[in-house]
Amino acid sequence: MKRLHQYVLKSFLGPFFMTFFICVFILLMQFLWKYIDDMVGKGLEWNIVAELLLYASMGLVPMAFPLATLLASIMTFGSLGENYELVAMKASGISLFRIMKPLVFVAIGLALFAFYFSNNILPQSNLKFGALMNSIKKQKPEMVITEGIFTNDIDGYSIKVDRKSKSGNMLYKILIYDHRSNQGNTSVTVADSGFMKISEDKKFMIMTMFNGETAIDENPQENRRTKRYAFRRTHFEKQIVTVPLRGFDFKRTDEDNLRNMYRMLTLKQLEHVEDSLYNDYNRRVRRFAINMRYNTVLNRSVVDLTNLDDSLFTYSPLVANRELSFDSVLVNLDPMERDEAYTTALSQARMNKQTIDQNVFELYNIKKSLNKYSMEKHRKFTWSVACLIFFFIGAPLGAIIRKGGLGMPTVVSILMFILYYMVSISGEKAAREDVWPMMEGMWFSSLIFFPLGFFLTYKAATDSGLMNVETYSYKLKRLWNFVVRKSSDSEKIAHANSSTNE
Repeated sequence: MKRLHQYVLKSFLGPFFMTFFICVFILLMQFLWKYIDDMVGKGLEWNIVAELLLYASMGLVPMAFPLATLLASIMTFGSLGENYELVAMKASGISLFRIMKPLVFVAIGLALFAFYFSNNILPQSNLKFGALMNSIKKQKPEMVITEGIFTNDIDGYSIKVDRKSKSGNMLYKILIYDHRSNQGNTSVTVADSGFMKISEDKKFMIMTMFNGETAIDENPQENRRTKRYAFRRTHFEKQIVTVPLRGFDFKRTDEDNLRNMYRMLTLKQLEHVEDSLYNDYNRRVRRFAINMRYNTVLNRSVVDLTNLDDSLFTYSPLVANRELSFDSVLVNLDPMERDEAYTTALSQARMNKQTIDQNVFELYNIKKSLNKYSMEKHRKFTWSVACLIFFFIGAPLGAIIRKGGLGMPTVVSILMFILYYMVSISGEKAAREDVWPMMEGMWFSSLIFFPLGFFLTYKAATDSGLMNVETYSYKLKRLWNFVVRKSSDSEKIAHANSSTNE
């Protein structure tokens, strides 16, 4: 039996590691398509790009684990079934559960490792990825001079050229506006030709211009008052200007600024932050309830009922519970007092509506942000449990379809994973919007696919022809015969009744 278990483990681990890296690579391509606009044209060094891809790959590991488990289990048992090895094992008296036994422990180990990775390693990689991605987004793109278009990448300067050489080094008909004084176009430089280059440390732009002139307005503020516009013109054959650059050198964002985001926290940290955020949210809700306008007795009751400071405080109503007939009260009032009561009630209702409109949207956004921390806490468990669920779906499904390789198993795995992901996203959205309770929304996909895994395991253990075409054709044939027999019996009964009537 040990040799059999070793053979099954060897048959599973090879496809698992292969499909795991394939899944990470495919998901990484999706990441590149998403963030390609933030990375292109910024002159990033290869080590920065490699570091970013490493952190992004680590962030995709929790999603790649279940998909690789599903694909590898289908390939393993599909190959065993295709080569009739599974039939030989069952003919020897070995049940499917005993064949799956070593892989069950492997799946449990993968689920535990996935949880450890999500709780301990993933927050740190997300923190470094977020800080690095934020730095890349703030990085200015490399300055590109386009013919006939003003370039404003350098702070305080606007540059335009009419033509560039084929090599791109020489520029012709250069026009430069100096806006560093924030007084308009008070300094203009025109040159016949020239070239520009950025220093190696990307801190300075060196502009070398030939055969041109610079015109500078003298005292522009005084010129506007006296309406006498004096300026100074300087001709040059060669002029070298060094301009300091800001924002072109790569600066890393401080990680401490992102440390409290929900994706950067462990389970214990999430519980601590969630508890403090809930206390703040409850205080906001209490302040909102107290600011509503009621009568004096009800105001005091609301204040006492929403008291959060004293856990030993027990609320006792100030007025005994009893039904109040407003019609009987209003009948005893004279018309002037009745109109005054209506006016006061209408005014308070309008003020309460205005208070609700001002606070509900704010409280809704705060609750949505708070739900992200609760969702991240559940997500650390759901993706880990998904490894077990997908194993109990993939292993019996492979034994049923009896197809190995990367053909049919890949198609079935992708369809199954897409379906799981769509259900998971729908449940998470319902939980985030407070349509469903957090527990039901985050575990909705698991509650659906776990019975599916149990059903497939039972069908595979009992050698059910779930994927056998002949089984379904036989059942359809029996259904057709039943329908035809029913219709013929109905015709006979109708014929007998008509004969009796005659």
